[in-house]
Amino acid sequence: MIDPSLTDPDLPGTVRVRSAHATDVGRVRETNEDSVLDVHPIHLVADGMGGHNAGEVASAIAVEEFEKLTVQENVTIEQLGEALRGAGTRITSLSGDDERGAGTTVALVATAVLDGVGYWVVMNLGDSRVYRLSGDLFEQVSVDHSVVQELIDHGDLTEAEARIHPYRHMITRALGVGDAPDPDYWLIPTEIGDRILVCSDGLTNELEDAEIEQLLRTSADVEEAAETFVRRAVEAGGHDNVSVVVVEATGVAGLPSGRSQQVETDAPASAVEVALEVEEDTLPRGSEAADQDTQR
Repeated sequence: MIDPSLTDPDLPGTVRVRSAHATDVGRVRETNEDSVLDVHPIHLVADGMGGHNAGEVASAIAVEEFEKLTVQENVTIEQLGEALRGAGTRITSLSGDDERGAGTTVALVATAVLDGVGYWVVMNLGDSRVYRLSGDLFEQVSVDHSVVQELIDHGDLTEAEARIHPYRHMITRALGVGDAPDPDYWLIPTEIGDRILVCSDGLTNELEDAEIEQLLRTSADVEEAAETFVRRAVEAGGHDNVSVVVVEATGVAGLPSGRSQQVETDAPASAVEVALEVEEDTLPRGSEAADQDTQR
């Protein structure tokens, strides 16, 4: 039975959450190019890439643009799209004559209320991920924009093979690289007790989904979950920066039930492949350095 006090008598038309985040540079990288925004209603991880610390700047720009939406209780997909485009324009201007370019992934969960019903809004661009735990259901909501994911979708690669594939760090979409951002969106009815994990690939490169689910289920609270995820990833190797945000629904507008559904948008489908190397700086494909790296 649902406790009536956990619905929305005090703040009608909102989704209430508790959240926590954690980040670590890892054991290999010299700098942390991840940036995190954990201010309701936006809970975001951006994994930057590029030469001369451009990745760190690119991910920070993404946070700055989305942070403008944190003065309100909920967001719309249109507002998320506007923030993404604004960040993309600013990041593109960073590249200049640097052949390494600048870019960042973006993965986030935000809240929205449609017709009096509370929803999670999930958006991703690149291979940072969003997971959802809701009752017995555990799912990866986002779909990686990566070369290996395309091979999996075509039946040419298994999930196990993808984890060791030489192109496993090569993404096909990124913010600041290409003509226009091309994100995916999902609307998911919110249920009290839902837990959402937003993370960079520094987590998913080290921990398999079964361990991620187990930690998300058994952690006493969101603070413990966030700290444990990062600690485990570093202990497992820490080959990349690792960042997470864990969000839990404590009150919802309406009490819907349902699985996630992807939202079709009119965003342009032009995608640019970007090489992401764990042991080296990320390079946009098309540059001379990236071409040489791909041929190794």
